[in-house]
Amino acid sequence: MRRPGRISDPAEVSTSTILLILGAFLASAVEFVEALTIVLGVGIVRGWRSTLIGVTAATIVLAVLIAALGPALQVIPIGTLRLIVGALLLAFGLQWLRKAILRSSGYTPHKDEDAVFRREREEAAQAGNEQRAGLDWYSFTVSFKGVLLEGLEVVFIVISFGSAQGRLGLAAAGAGAALVLVVGAGVLARGPLQRVPENNIKFVVGLLLTSFGCFWGAEGAGVNWPGDEVSLLGVVAFLGALSFVLVRLLRRQRLALVPAEVKA
Repeated sequence: MRRPGRISDPAEVSTSTILLILGAFLASAVEFVEALTIVLGVGIVRGWRSTLIGVTAATIVLAVLIAALGPALQVIPIGTLRLIVGALLLAFGLQWLRKAILRSSGYTPHKDEDAVFRREREEAAQAGNEQRAGLDWYSFTVSFKGVLLEGLEVVFIVISFGSAQGRLGLAAAGAGAALVLVVGAGVLARGPLQRVPENNIKFVVGLLLTSFGCFWGAEGAGVNWPGDEVSLLGVVAFLGALSFVLVRLLRRQRLALVPAEVKA
C-alpha cells in the first residue's frame, strides 16, 4: 500500500507527473491568453508605460500570494489537503468541462479572442484621460485587474496541483512554460492569439481538473485506488468518454430542435 504523499513506483511518477505538468501548462496557457488579450488591447491604444506598471503590480501581488499560501499548506495533513483540494478542483473542473461541452455541442458560441481584443481597444479609446501618481489610471487599473483575475486562477491551479502531490515546483514549471510560450507568441504576432483552439484546450483542462478532483478527493476520504496513481488514467478515460457522449447527445438534440424553430 502506498504511503500518503509518497510515490513508490516509477510508473506512478511518470503517469502523475506528465498529467500534472500538462494540466498546469494548458490551464495556465488559457488564462495567459486571456490576460494577454486585455493587456494588448489597452497598451496598443493608450501606451505601454502605465499598462506594464499595472501588469507588474498584479504580478507582485500574485507572487506574495504564492509565497504566503505555499508554506501554509505544508502544515495541513496530506489526507485532509487532498480532500479539500480534490473538492475544489472538482467544482472548478466541472465548470470548465460544462462550458466546453456546451460550446462543442453548439449550444453556446465559441469565445472569439479577436472580438475581445477589438472591444478592449474600443473601450480604451473612449475612456477618459485621468492621471493619478503620474499614471494613466485607466491603463493601469484595466491591466492590473485583468492580470490579477486571470493570474488568480493560475495560482489556484498551480498550488492545488502542486500541494496535493508535493510537487509545487513541477506545477509552477508547467505554468512558467505556458507564460513564456504565450507571451513570446503574442510579441511575435503583435496581436491577440485568436487561432489558439481555446475550447479544445479548456475541454482537456476541465477533464484533467475534474479527474484529479475525483482522484484526490476520494483518496482524502480514504479510498485506495487499484494500481494507485496509475488508475488516474482510467478516471480520465471514463470522464473523457462520458463527455464525448454528452457532446454527441446535446448536438443531436440541438439539431432536432432547428426545424421546429424554423417553422415557428
